[in-house]
Amino acid sequence: MMCPDAAVPPHSQKSQSSSSETDPAHDGRTVLGAADISRALRRIAHEIVEANKGADNLVLVGIPSRGVPLARRLAATIAEFEGRDIPVGALDITMYRDDLRHQPTRAPMPTDIPESGVDGKVVVLVDDVLYSGRTVRAALDALADHGRPAAVRLAVLVDRGHRELPIRADHVGKNLPTAQSEKVRVRLAETDDVDSVTITGGDR
Repeated sequence: MMCPDAAVPPHSQKSQSSSSETDPAHDGRTVLGAADISRALRRIAHEIVEANKGADNLVLVGIPSRGVPLARRLAATIAEFEGRDIPVGALDITMYRDDLRHQPTRAPMPTDIPESGVDGKVVVLVDDVLYSGRTVRAALDALADHGRPAAVRLAVLVDRGHRELPIRADHVGKNLPTAQSEKVRVRLAETDDVDSVTITGGDR
């Protein structure tokens, strides 16, 4: 599936506020607004192309749910300055998670691997938040069932720390120190009608 050329959905004036504002509607502190997210994704898009020395053999694969629209935005941004479409896919990891015995049953999300496949490609996995690393481990296992990429890289909007596995993101929108008692919530216009990253909980 090729990324559509549609522009990023418009956002409200409130959603474009920058970091460290209180979001009373959701009882959280906003650390990234729409403009912050847009700048972070544009920077990541340039980093991806620079690391790959161009757009050849690139495939972006989002981890549902919010990794998928992020991957599409990155692909659209890369297409703007590279002048070519970038294949985009979605990779469900539900049955590859190592916490299935301890969590409620999750409904599988769609997996959509581009027609060009992933064999011999440089696959960039895209997710909204990097936390323990277990989601990424599951994504690597799931990806292996669809082919053998030349390389796999990881791009995340937010890295909140507290890793439990030796996994590191190659491209990070924002490193966000957090307490484990806090929750980081990413909202995107495609899924939530607003772009924001908020922190809730913890000692306040």
